[in-house]
Amino acid sequence: VQLLESGGGSVQNGGSLKLTCTYSGFIFNNCGMGWYRQAPGMERELVSMLNKDGSTTYSDSAKGRFTVSLDEHRHTLNLQMNNLKPEDTAVYYCAAVRSQGSFCYPQSFNYWGQGTQVTVSL
Repeated sequence: VQLLESGGGSVQNGGSLKLTCTYSGFIFNNCGMGWYRQAPGMERELVSMLNKDGSTTYSDSAKGRFTVSLDEHRHTLNLQMNNLKPEDTAVYYCAAVRSQGSFCYPQSFNYWGQGTQVTVSL
């Protein structure tokens, strides 16, 4: 399984970025895929999850500003981020939930990308 993020960069307060995760060796399954982020000195936190049935989960900070989407044909998971704020500065990671049949493994067993840096300045 390979997850490769792209699209990170530096923007000013209020700007937008679109992150893309290109995946291979993995079939989007019942357990879903998502985006996490980790700021310096902080724990990694969930930003958004997309499930097979199309349902989504967003952190409180991401609601109304970020949108997750999947292109199964292109094998990409996208995160459109609008109205970015300095507190969104972090390394953003793509994650795929490991599964076996209908069983979804805990987060600690996720497949992870290498991360992409997002920096938002005032």
